[in-house]
Amino acid sequence: RALVLDNPGRARHINGMRTAEQTPTVGRSQRPGEARLTQAIDADLDPGFEAFRTLPGDPATGWLIICDHARNTMPPRYGTLGLPQGELSRHIGLDIGAEGVTERLAELLGAPAVLSCFSRLLIDPNRGEDDPTLIMRLSDGSVVPGNARVDDDETAYRLNRFYRPYDRAITAAIEAGIAYGKPPALISIHSFTDNWRGTPRPWHAGILWDRDGRLAQPVIDGLKRDPGLVVGDNEPYSGALRGDTMYRHGTQRGLAHALIEIRQDLIADAAGVAEWGGRLADLFSGLGKLPGLHDIWPPEH
Repeated sequence: RALVLDNPGRARHINGMRTAEQTPTVGRSQRPGEARLTQAIDADLDPGFEAFRTLPGDPATGWLIICDHARNTMPPRYGTLGLPQGELSRHIGLDIGAEGVTERLAELLGAPAVLSCFSRLLIDPNRGEDDPTLIMRLSDGSVVPGNARVDDDETAYRLNRFYRPYDRAITAAIEAGIAYGKPPALISIHSFTDNWRGTPRPWHAGILWDRDGRLAQPVIDGLKRDPGLVVGDNEPYSGALRGDTMYRHGTQRGLAHALIEIRQDLIADAAGVAEWGGRLADLFSGLGKLPGLHDIWPPEH
């Protein structure tokens, strides 16, 4: 039951699903030509699908754990976006092992967590809203048929139905920590492939950050104390991605933060998840009283 986009820019859904045009307009009078855009934004074509989930925790811990690519789940209406199911199980569909590490770390720290519940192929919450890779049409060599002809209306729908609710849940968790009197430091959990286009990646983990190293640098130093680990500093990716989750909620809000990339073959099973969840919990437990960790920096800092 994949999404099909007709010319000129009309959204319909096969297998008897109702179209955006068939959905009643909600809320305000319209000028000519506005109907499709308003319907795409206001109509819930995916009832019952949860865009995110939260794990309860104590704001006194001073931590908030975030997982942008926890699952490869699609709302039923989208099917597999025209891909073989196996493609969704690859890194293009989710960050393998990241959900389990997030859950284990939150449990051990007693900290709150926010996790997405939709595949990054539907829309990537770790991108700015104007990023050209927000909805991927080609990902690691795989053409995504269900994204090939996504228009502005469908993009608006996915933003409002999936991306923004997840983003608002992170904001709400941050505000809860601030209201408690302890602005949280943000820990974002991701994973990366052990091989990229035929080249093995040597890092066991990489810490991504931009201009605020309050948390990132101590995390790098802490992991490097284990002689068995190869730790990347802004590897295998750069943390200076304007508009990503850490930019929106960390850099722009002045909160200490670090994005942790773990090589996915190390956390692909329960044993690896337990090992890395415990390793990170031990590390962050020791970093919780770093001077200035819970200060809110001004935007120009």
